[in-house]
Amino acid sequence: MNRRLSSLLAVLGVLFLPTAATAAPKPKPVPPKPTPAPAATVKVEVGNLKKGRAEIMQTVPVSGTLAPYVAGEKVKVTFYLDGHILFSRNLKVRKGGGKGVFRTSIEVRENGRYAVAAKHVATPRLGADSTVRKSWKVSFPALRRGECGDVVVGFKKAMREMGYIANDGRCYGGKTARGVLAYRKVNDMSRSMRAGAGLVKNAFSGKGGYTVRHPGAGEHVEAPLSKQVLVFAKGDRPFAIYPISSGKYSTPTVTGHYEFIRTEPGYNSHGMYYSWYFYGGYAVHGYNSVPDYPASHGCLRTFIADQPEIYNRIFFGEDIFIW
Repeated sequence: MNRRLSSLLAVLGVLFLPTAATAAPKPKPVPPKPTPAPAATVKVEVGNLKKGRAEIMQTVPVSGTLAPYVAGEKVKVTFYLDGHILFSRNLKVRKGGGKGVFRTSIEVRENGRYAVAAKHVATPRLGADSTVRKSWKVSFPALRRGECGDVVVGFKKAMREMGYIANDGRCYGGKTARGVLAYRKVNDMSRSMRAGAGLVKNAFSGKGGYTVRHPGAGEHVEAPLSKQVLVFAKGDRPFAIYPISSGKYSTPTVTGHYEFIRTEPGYNSHGMYYSWYFYGGYAVHGYNSVPDYPASHGCLRTFIADQPEIYNRIFFGEDIFIW
């Protein structure tokens, strides 16, 4: 019995011996490490600057490189004004001279400190890199009557936004010159029709506007005699400012709060042109002589060229404040 049991156990032992497959499983193959993307180098340059400045309304070109060149890559270019983001552009990189190249531009429309920077975000094919900001300032030219161009257009737009009158078109015409004279009067500057570089800079910066004295009067007219201007306003916003000449020392203009009560179109026997009366014989009217100082017999004189527009702006019962 013992022999049989021993033989059976021996047979079972042979059957359950571990095989090579069950004893030691084969190790899984290790995948190869991915090749790292090559490092990138981004550079950016600003063109057409003079001593680190661009003239207002000038288009400033920006160019850059991305190395090495890899097809299909993009660069993000961001423009700044006084440290705040103006806008960004994602530019395709093209091959040029063994490197990637990109180009864009910006039109300088405001005063301030501009800057630009470029950035490449890492992709599986190329690493990340970015530039420091490259900055520049703005220069402003003096403007004279008869000049034309983008700077004049931008200047007139800036003047209109503050309420000063300006002619249409691309040139510095007579109406713009009178608007400049009104600006100079409001800001206690020498009285001329020339826009110096400082005045142009202030206009583009939105400086030198007129502060309405009677904002609660709705649509009305103001005539501050110390400034020698006529101001049309809606609430606290001036929308048309004209140079005038008020009553001289011996025949001063009345002061106070009045309403427009009577019209007289065309010329009258006194040479008054398209008159709007607000008190007795006192009126706003055009006249051949409008010096930079008080010279009238008490009325508010305007330039002949401005008076038809002024005449059409005024309406019966409109308030005028004179002080």
